[in-house]
Amino acid sequence: MPQPRVKLVVTGDDFGYCPRRNQGIVDCYLAGGISNVSLLVNATAAKDAAELAKRHHIPIGLHANLSEGMPICQSLRQGSSLVNNTALFHGKMGFRKTLQSGQLNMTEVELELRAQVRRFGELMGHLPCHMDGHQHVHVLPEVREVFAQVLSDFSIPYTRVPVEPGLHTCSWLPPHLQGFYTQLEKDALESVPVFRRYGIRWPDVYLGLTTMGQNMSIPNLKRALSHALEAGPSLSTSSNTPRTDQPVVTAELMVHPGYPSQPQEGGCGEGPDDFSQSVDRQHELDTLKDPSLLALYSQERVQLCAFKDL
Repeated sequence: MPQPRVKLVVTGDDFGYCPRRNQGIVDCYLAGGISNVSLLVNATAAKDAAELAKRHHIPIGLHANLSEGMPICQSLRQGSSLVNNTALFHGKMGFRKTLQSGQLNMTEVELELRAQVRRFGELMGHLPCHMDGHQHVHVLPEVREVFAQVLSDFSIPYTRVPVEPGLHTCSWLPPHLQGFYTQLEKDALESVPVFRRYGIRWPDVYLGLTTMGQNMSIPNLKRALSHALEAGPSLSTSSNTPRTDQPVVTAELMVHPGYPSQPQEGGCGEGPDDFSQSVDRQHELDTLKDPSLLALYSQERVQLCAFKDL
């Protein structure tokens, strides 16, 4: 392949969620549809996922989870600010409300993040090359500082900064998602100086919010890639790619492929959620494996890779 225009990390999130998601993610990797995975270490099929990653040599990082299921740290399962009265995390929006109310103990957040990094090491035999947050909790106020400190202490070089070019031109996104994504973008932008201060790196461009579920299609992925090329190398990136007259753009595409979870099988301690049981997971899997998408990558000189290759 000639010099690539884009080095693209296609990350399959939620690895470990359940056996069917695991198998779908592996099938997608073997078909060339993804190039990297992100592991939920508190999910019910995390051990199986780790074994699959080793068997198939799949590049893997940590999908730090503070919002779904049960903490890894035993001492936080009862009476901590991270859990509700059923000993489970507060949920995607509940975590944010608890944080906004000032009731979240950052020492406990740090304890749990460290416990998850250690569990990843136990499962994989090495530390992650990258670490991000399930449901984007890692860019939230206060959490971002603790998160960055943990990455720095464990020498984890890469994270995710979910600021997507072209997001505000996507008229098909429903109002509730537009509102959530707008706030997410604000939180992510405010995380940039924090991550930079700790020497943490991330790709030039982030993609994936506008191409989730039924919004994933070849035309939409082509549109997203065109935004990546237009955006070009960012001043906030810390990619190691040498600059030339035509610098290579580095990007991450967040995806959630898999075979839909069966009811009562999987999850992180409370069963699989609607997101994981949705047919959207199969739709993403089928789209990412589509030969016409793989041909598009080749045509546009997009090289799929892992974080360690950036």
